[in-house]
Amino acid sequence: MNAEKDFAPLTPNIVRALNDKLYEKRKVAALEIEKLVREFVTQNNTVQVKHVIQILSQEFALSQHPHSRKGGLIGLAACSIALGKDSGLYLKELIEPVLTCFNDADSRLRYYACEALYNIVKVARGSVLPHFDVLFDGLSKLAADPDPNVKSGSELLDRLLKDIVTENNKFDLVSFIPLLRERIYSNNQYARQFIISWILVLESVPDINLLDYLPEILDGLFPILGDNSKEIRKMCEVALGEFLKEIKKNPSSVKFAEMANTLVIHCQDSDDLIQLTAMCWMREFIQLAGRVMLPYSSGILTAVLPCLAYDDRKKSIKEMANVCNQSLMKLVTPEDDEPDEPRPRALGHPETSPDDSAKQEATASGCLDASCDSSFSVFTPASAEGLPVTLNLDEIMQVLNGHLHDPAIGMMTRIAVLKWLYHLYIKTPRKMFRHTDNLFPVLLRTLSDESDEVILKDLEVLAEIASSPAGQTEGPGPFDSPNLRVNHSELQAPTSGRTSLLGPPGTRGLECSPSSPTMNSYFYKFMINLLKRFSSERKLLEIRGAFIIRQLCLLLNAENIFHSMADILLREEDLQFASTMVHALNTILLTSTELFPLRNQLKDLKTLESQSLFCCLYRSWCHNPVTTVSLCFLTQNYRHAYDLIQKFGDLEVTVDFLTEVDKLVQLIECPIFTYLRLQLLDVKNNPYLIKALYGLLMLLPQSSAFQLLSHRLQCVPNPELMQTEAGALSTVPPSCPWENLLVEELEGRQEMKMRRVLRAWGRVRRWCVLHGPGGQRAWMMRPVWGPCCWEG
Repeated sequence: MNAEKDFAPLTPNIVRALNDKLYEKRKVAALEIEKLVREFVTQNNTVQVKHVIQILSQEFALSQHPHSRKGGLIGLAACSIALGKDSGLYLKELIEPVLTCFNDADSRLRYYACEALYNIVKVARGSVLPHFDVLFDGLSKLAADPDPNVKSGSELLDRLLKDIVTENNKFDLVSFIPLLRERIYSNNQYARQFIISWILVLESVPDINLLDYLPEILDGLFPILGDNSKEIRKMCEVALGEFLKEIKKNPSSVKFAEMANTLVIHCQDSDDLIQLTAMCWMREFIQLAGRVMLPYSSGILTAVLPCLAYDDRKKSIKEMANVCNQSLMKLVTPEDDEPDEPRPRALGHPETSPDDSAKQEATASGCLDASCDSSFSVFTPASAEGLPVTLNLDEIMQVLNGHLHDPAIGMMTRIAVLKWLYHLYIKTPRKMFRHTDNLFPVLLRTLSDESDEVILKDLEVLAEIASSPAGQTEGPGPFDSPNLRVNHSELQAPTSGRTSLLGPPGTRGLECSPSSPTMNSYFYKFMINLLKRFSSERKLLEIRGAFIIRQLCLLLNAENIFHSMADILLREEDLQFASTMVHALNTILLTSTELFPLRNQLKDLKTLESQSLFCCLYRSWCHNPVTTVSLCFLTQNYRHAYDLIQKFGDLEVTVDFLTEVDKLVQLIECPIFTYLRLQLLDVKNNPYLIKALYGLLMLLPQSSAFQLLSHRLQCVPNPELMQTEAGALSTVPPSCPWENLLVEELEGRQEMKMRRVLRAWGRVRRWCVLHGPGGQRAWMMRPVWGPCCWEG
């Protein structure tokens, strides 16, 4: 420093001492400066005060010489002490050179700068708040300083500033937020700790509403949760917890929409704590903001759905994601659908009934619809009042479609996606049917999923598509290729009341009973493509075919399903597949508990509907001879069954054919054919039933099924023993000598006990043996009840 330069009003001794390398001499000079400034203040000589501060700032604090800079810092602190309350008038001149020294390479100099600023702030107190931004910026740099002494000094200054802010109500939060937003993204551990500590302080000040500026800093808070320091993570959790409490207390002042995307991003974070915390916030936002969150549904689903497939290691995240998913689902209501446009209604399609409306409003407990929790309440923020909230279904469908196409997603995620689709078809059917043509093939492929639960939910979606009145279209659809098109006039659905099936051809196949869902044009497309799926993927038919069709019979009208499938199979060119499919349908028809009403309907054939269904089934069942016989057994057409079995002699008897006969015999012994077995008691009125069963017996080789059926036929009683009137036996015309012998024996001993009758029967058998080989052969070829009932 130039010794000849004029530093007045500073004396040469003061200047010399300020430049000294010893701290004690610089301290003595600072005390002299303090006395000098006090005199100027007393004299109200502001010009000289400014001149002293300018000299200390320009010539010392900003000097190139390190000792001069140290002297300038202590001199500025001395000026502030001397000025006292008046230091607020000169704060800019006092603070700026000190803050410049914060960037000095010498750690000792940074420490002295921190010490000088501490003394300046301590004297000025609340007057420093207008300069808080520059102070905070400088202090945030010292918080991450590698030197422990500097860091210790910065902590003292930090506490002093916090005390000033908390005790003063003139804090300028608006100008501070941009600085906070900039510094909050620091990766330095100490800088993060510094930022979080200030957020906690500002939250605790009643006069400072930091909640209004939360959207600007929320994105920076979540990464701090992933810090390596446990203490910093805990501080950040506390800060976020306090914010969440404030949000719950004052939801009307919260800018939910501005923070929604921030939460969506952090709900997908790889850090478990960040993801769980973001998911907790998302849950609260959905429940507090309600429909305000609907425009962000696609993003929320992108973040939430994959979490549903987490294992027990992330159980908390999975449970929170499930709550978010269910809460968001409840926000979708029928008002999100398009208005119902009036259009010509197809014959046979009634208007939507109150039951259908109720179905769209709410579904039963345990169904796919999530609207089960009646305690769920939604607060509509004031900021959203009067603003239309729209559901962007296109973006939602893009997300759901993407998850269905992804083979890597977990089972629970796929189930959740299907639940969403079902819910959307219930609440917004008209909007959803714009996406059905693209969605339909994906749903059909999902039927090959490994999980039964996924297939069940998939079938519920397909059933809703097939039965929704909104799905009734006019003209050919994307699946109506020439080889797939079905003649709807031949698909006869059940009708109600006295409506005739012989009405106008254009309406047949579109009629349905009031007790069954309305079948729309997608129903037939579904049946066609389901059969195509079975045809191209035989393993699916073999393993899951029965499960799929049985569930569809529960979800839709079973009669419609069998009627339409039978009609489609009638036109099937692959005869082998048609035979296999008919056999599968027949097994389901005969064995499924879900089809008990349909079996009863076919068993009696009392109505035109049941007769029409039988005719339709019969035509297709002819693809498989054995199933045709079983259908005749079910419908009690025993004479026709006997005639068919007679024709089996003209067929090629293969192993597969005999296997099917074997299975039919097994079915006859099942509870389903209990009525048939009881009819064997009425020999006189059911001769063709017995003949048909004997025909099956003759077809079978000596196998277990042969023995089973043979034993059953041996249990058929003697018709004479079943007579109750005395003269009943006299009406039986004898046809051979040993038959006359039996009749005479029975007429002469009508009052005898059954034991004697049986003895007479034994004598008849012995007579047959005594009369040579011819009598024995005649005996063996006739049923056990005797040839008197043989009708040949």
